[in-house]
Amino acid sequence: MRQPSDQDGIAKGDAKGDVALMSPNLLWGLLETADRIGAPSDDWFAGTGLSRAQVSDPGVRLPDRPTAVVIERALKVLPPSIGLDIGRTQHVGNFGLLGLAMTTAATFGEALQIGLRFTPVVGSLMRFVESASESGTLALAGQMTIAFPSIHRFVTEEFFSSCLALARGLVGDTLRPQRLEFSYPEPEYRAKYDDVFGCPLAFDQPQNRLVLDADWLVAPLPTHNPIASKQVLALCEAQMPSGAVPGEATAAVERLLRAQLPQDPKLTDIAAQMHVSERTLRRQLTGEGTSFHEVHDRLRIDRAYALLRERGPSIASVGAAIGYKDPRDFRRAFKRLTGETPRALRERLWAEMARERR
Repeated sequence: MRQPSDQDGIAKGDAKGDVALMSPNLLWGLLETADRIGAPSDDWFAGTGLSRAQVSDPGVRLPDRPTAVVIERALKVLPPSIGLDIGRTQHVGNFGLLGLAMTTAATFGEALQIGLRFTPVVGSLMRFVESASESGTLALAGQMTIAFPSIHRFVTEEFFSSCLALARGLVGDTLRPQRLEFSYPEPEYRAKYDDVFGCPLAFDQPQNRLVLDADWLVAPLPTHNPIASKQVLALCEAQMPSGAVPGEATAAVERLLRAQLPQDPKLTDIAAQMHVSERTLRRQLTGEGTSFHEVHDRLRIDRAYALLRERGPSIASVGAAIGYKDPRDFRRAFKRLTGETPRALRERLWAEMARERR
């Protein structure tokens, strides 16, 4: 059967294919690899409506089908195991608000349910759904969110390996699946699968599945924080797309706020830029199930979380980057919204990253 071409991927995209839900992290990883090994990448974005500049903005969300086209082109010049290579390097911090929400859960099972529920928050071309399993186990099947056969193996490798890296970041490196099943033939780099997953593997199976011993579900998380959990879950809920995509007014407010976070724009400012009254904008956001303050807080925390993972910016400069002139105001607001001080979260993220590098 003929594989879809680049042009097929765009021309045949349905309405869902135009939804901007994808995080740019995956494309960033492909570009970083291309630059590092000297592989050409100049033509990856041609005709897709996307650009390299968008990939450098962690706040941007990309439409899934054009993203898939870029991936298809990248795979022609990158190592065949690139999905595993990218996925295995991920950690809790790479999952943004979702990763933070999962760390606040009481048990790994609770964290897993949060991950399943809020996968759209981080954006992915694959999602896990629960699958039938034998007694004493939990099985999760990986499902592509769009039909794009030419990148199926890559997406599966990256998704499974990054999710396993996230799980190990929550409960420790001793976590091993009972087995992994893949719907495609065994690749020539099978040894890398053994190294990344460290469990029994089966290929040419009916579907892509992860089977886990159910005992892991009751494993307690040392980072559990019930107060922070409620607050961060509320932020995740606010960031969830309504149906397939955030409401039009919400999306417009997000675009404007994201570009102006250091200036701390108010509802009045954003309404003026959208050429509507404050009352009209407030009513539109309420109708879409959110508010200006909820959107503003979510974008601020998401950006702060990304900056706190870095070693360069000071706590004060992180606060300034999201609109807080006084570091004390930033600390108070961050603690109110997440249950942790900025410094405490940074130290925890750095400790997690140090453990994963060992």
